[in-house]
Amino acid sequence: MAAVRHEGEAVWFRAPGRVNLMGDHTDYNAGFVLPAAVDLECVIAVRSREDRRVTVRSLDVGETEAVVDVAADGTDAPRTVEPPWGRYVAGVVRALAEAGRAAAGMDAVLSSTVPSGSGLSSSAALEVSLALALCHEASFELPLTELAHACQRGEQIATGVPSGIMDQVVSLAGEAGAALLLDCRSLEYETVQLAPSIAVLAVHSGLSRTLAGSAYAERRAATEAAAARLGLRSLRDATLEQVADDPLARHVVSENARVLEVAAAIRTGDLDGLGELYAASHASLRDDFRVSTPELDALVRILVEEGALGARLTGAGFGGCVVALARPEDAAAIADRAGRRYREETGRESRTFLCRLAAGAGRIPAPPR
Repeated sequence: MAAVRHEGEAVWFRAPGRVNLMGDHTDYNAGFVLPAAVDLECVIAVRSREDRRVTVRSLDVGETEAVVDVAADGTDAPRTVEPPWGRYVAGVVRALAEAGRAAAGMDAVLSSTVPSGSGLSSSAALEVSLALALCHEASFELPLTELAHACQRGEQIATGVPSGIMDQVVSLAGEAGAALLLDCRSLEYETVQLAPSIAVLAVHSGLSRTLAGSAYAERRAATEAAAARLGLRSLRDATLEQVADDPLARHVVSENARVLEVAAAIRTGDLDGLGELYAASHASLRDDFRVSTPELDALVRILVEEGALGARLTGAGFGGCVVALARPEDAAAIADRAGRRYREETGRESRTFLCRLAAGAGRIPAPPR
């Protein structure tokens, strides 16, 4: 078999993970969310190859699971690809092929600082960085929202999980120092600049989760059924009175309102109001939507007791991260004290990320040799 010829110098791309400041399980209900891209990212380097194969090597896993090799035309069935992380690769390749991308081959090497299973969207960072590389190699362009939809579809066909669109949009469209107030129905968004007086902490509970292994799909089906019973397109259009006796739907409707209230509180510097809204969101996710865990509950409580302005689980729940707001001068000490107490109470090690709100994905210069 003839050796594959690689064409040209490597081209580099990055895509960030995200922290969701408010609005969990609202995105797939056509609601509002307030995510921000963060300075945890997936970086990928790519070179062209002359055949119709896409090979991707991860520097973050063991050698036996490091390489994925799929057809560039998307014909490989994503859910049969091994190793399992390669299903995201195959899913994005297929979704872009369906969108019209030519079957251009490429070699890629990637590494990510977004912790897997954290609720900080490691999967979207992988999907978006890969999609940018694939589009570059095929000289193929899509508008931002269409590219986000392709990445979302890639994840859905890879995992079977009916995930929402928030993560991919913010990974592509994030702005430094700001969150995005995103309407998940229209995909219109506006920036919400965070004041220097607010620091964002993402604290990993030490309890990983995967959407495929959680009740995520059940929650989505239940909320869509609730909207159908009300004769609505989605719970975005429901009122609290209409859902008062349905805890799952009640969470979605109340959380939608909280997103808008948090955005307003950030803009006006209402720190007390932010704390109250964060407490209400976590209680709703815990009691109405039932996606919290004892570990997440303990971490939220400890962070607030140690001086955080507010804390709540972030992401789908069932494990992963808590997001907390703090005054910048207090953030490191709060994280240190909370980490010690959390370990003593649960036996688990937390991991804190002091998040810098970052710009969205794009091409980056090659690092110096």
